[in-house]
This record gives sequence, structure tokens and C-alpha cells, in this order.
Amino acid sequence: MRPQKIRYILFIVIAGLTGYFIGVNKISVDWKNYKPHVEVSAKEPPPSLMKGDFSMFWTVLDKLENSYYDKKAIDPQKIINGAIAGMVNSLDDPYTMYLPPKQNEDFKQTMAGKFEGIGAELGIKDKNVVVVAPLDGSPAKKAGIKAGDSIVKVNGDYIAGLPLNQVVDKIRGPKGTEVVLTIVHKSEDAPADIKIVRDTITVKSLTSWVKEVKDIDEVNAKAPELAGDLHSKVVYIRLSQFGDSTNAEWLTLSNSIDRQLKADSSIKGIVFDLRNNPGGYLPDAIYIASEFVKSGTAVMQEDKNLVRTEFPVSGKGLLIEVPVVVLINKGSASASEIVAGSLRDHKRAKLVGELSFGKGTIQQAEDLGGGAGIHVTIAKWLTPEGIWVHKKGLEPDVKVEIDKKDPSHDVQLEKAIEELLKPSVTN
Repeated sequence: MRPQKIRYILFIVIAGLTGYFIGVNKISVDWKNYKPHVEVSAKEPPPSLMKGDFSMFWTVLDKLENSYYDKKAIDPQKIINGAIAGMVNSLDDPYTMYLPPKQNEDFKQTMAGKFEGIGAELGIKDKNVVVVAPLDGSPAKKAGIKAGDSIVKVNGDYIAGLPLNQVVDKIRGPKGTEVVLTIVHKSEDAPADIKIVRDTITVKSLTSWVKEVKDIDEVNAKAPELAGDLHSKVVYIRLSQFGDSTNAEWLTLSNSIDRQLKADSSIKGIVFDLRNNPGGYLPDAIYIASEFVKSGTAVMQEDKNLVRTEFPVSGKGLLIEVPVVVLINKGSASASEIVAGSLRDHKRAKLVGELSFGKGTIQQAEDLGGGAGIHVTIAKWLTPEGIWVHKKGLEPDVKVEIDKKDPSHDVQLEKAIEELLKPSVTN
């Protein structure tokens, strides 16, 4: 038999929205070229389910077949998909999910960085569907969707109790079509309807710039205490997700920054912005962390038998000497938390901003044939010091809330630059 294609992922769901983001150990097999070999055979239930009573399943199936009034509504494949989804949902784990063909294809498009939808990352908190963050320039952000918003309805239908992938499926849709979300802003009590026109969302993983401190408006205008450093320069790197193209983009960028650091002594360090980064592939998180950490463990995995496996940093990091400050917030999840936690545990960076999302599990993504797929939580991940962030998040070393009166004033970036220029960081 042809080997199945498996990836290990770390992310939270992005709804066409992007899809999800978990943290995936990806095996180098192209999704599009993969054609699974499928065999149909009689099979005994696994030992743990042998005591289960399947008679009720068949009884209900017979009732539907013999008694339901609308025979055209009885779709055998839809019933099977629903039964499988219900079985998976019984685990009460929002990250373990069965993906019918369309949802599975949506997920793959998301990780490739292009899809149609509204462009907002979703997660589950206290059994509520929440917006982790709207993507930069997305229809969601332009419509006023904010990180921390709770979604109550989609097109007038309540979504309470629905699996996250089904909520995503309701929100996604073709470019130019409308969707109405009933949301409750984090700072308010009353729900509000927000109409959003879907569009094609293209996600670029990396953006970067190098500026003198005096050219950064927030610092120049709001932080006069840094006046003596106004001719110093800082490198700013924003990583929005760990997707299919992230490593290639990072290789080009890191080589460019390495050349700049060697040629310009006025560059004092790097502000690494992982805010609103929902995660992605686990190997990519290890790869990015390895650019800043010379040796040791990048991340640990703890499996169902409580066996811990250490994943060492890999490669020759180009940025292992330069001072770093990492920006995080409530939208920093999974793979981005791995990188932030790894850099802090190795004393390579100080974390500035807000408490991160808290996504500390790893999912195995596997194609099942016929276009369907499944994501199964197989392990926890822990920082090099053994910290499990699940449902707790990473506490920043320097807590800075956003400026609610003037969101365009990036006080978190301002503080990160201030911390970067402190002698204790740069020496």
C-alpha cells in the first residue's frame, strides 16, 4: 500500500477566516499530487470500543430510512459524514476534527496562503467561538471585527455548540458574497450585527523594515526619553503565520538582515512581531527559533504515554548574537507561542505585549481518501523549560495593553523598541 500522507500541525482555526492553525510536523509530500489507496474491508471496532452498544446507531438509521417524510433529504454520504463528525466531536476537543472534502480543501488552501472568505482567525475559549485576530487588510478588519470578539450568530443562525470547523464553513464563501456576523465586542455586552463582503485573501508570511528611531513616529513623538538613541536603528520583522511559503520567505529575509547587521553598527537589534500569528507547521517553528538560538532544545513534545521528546534547534542560525524583543498578544498562538517561549527560555529575548492565546497541543493531519481528512490531537508541546501554555498562554515580561483611545498609536511597538535600546538588552 502507498504510505499515507501525514503532517503534524499547531494552529488555531482561521475562518476564511483563514482556516486553522495548529503546528504541523509536515512530511514533504505534495497534497495535490497525493492519491491515497483505499481498501474496503470488514473491521472489528478497536478494543476500547468493544463494549459500546452499536444497536442504537442501526435503529436510528432504520428509523430515518423508513419514517422520515422527505426521502430526497436522505443523503447517505451526508449521514455518514455526520456520524463520523459526531464521533470525533464526542472527544470535546476543538482541535480534533473530521474534515469532509470541501473543508479539507479549504484548510489546505489556507495553509498555502490564499483562500476566499473574510480573513479572521478563530479559536475556542470557554466553549465560545472567539476572534483571535482579523488579518491585516482583510474584509473582517475593515468591517470592524476585533481580537477578542465573540461570535454569536452567522447569518442569523446561532452557532453555540457547533464544532469550530463547521463555524468556519458557514463563514467562508465566494468572493463578492456577503455574510452577517452577530458579535459581542470584548469590552461590550450588547451584540451587534456586522455585514462583511467576502474577498480573496492572500496571506504573506513576512514583512520587515529597518528604520532610525527618529523616523518611527510612535517613538519620536511619544517617547522623548529615547532622544539620545534617535540615530540608532532597529530591525522590525512581522511574521503573520507559519504557512507553506514561510521558510522560503524567511531564508531570503534572514540573509538580507544578516548582511545589514554586518554592514551597519548603528542597528541595535530586532523587534520580532508575533502578534496575531495563529501558528502553522511545527518544523517551521523549530526552524525559525533556530535562527535565534545557538544550541539546545527548541521545543518538547509529550505523547499519550507521557514520554517526552526534545526537538533540538537545527541549522546555523544567522541571528544568534543580535538582541531581540518579541511582541505577543492574545492572537499569538501555537507555533508562534513555541518560538516566543523558546527564545525566552534560552534568555534570547524579552516578551512584550499581552498574554498569548494558549494553544499547547499538536495535531496529526491526515488524508482519508475521497478528499476527506482528519486532524487528531496526538501530543502536548512544552517550552524548553517544560512549561505547558495550554489554556494559560505566555505571560509577557513587560505587559503593555493597546491604546484603546487611539489604536493607530502602537504603544506595544514603542515599548518593545524602548526595551531593545536598554543597556541590559543591548550589552
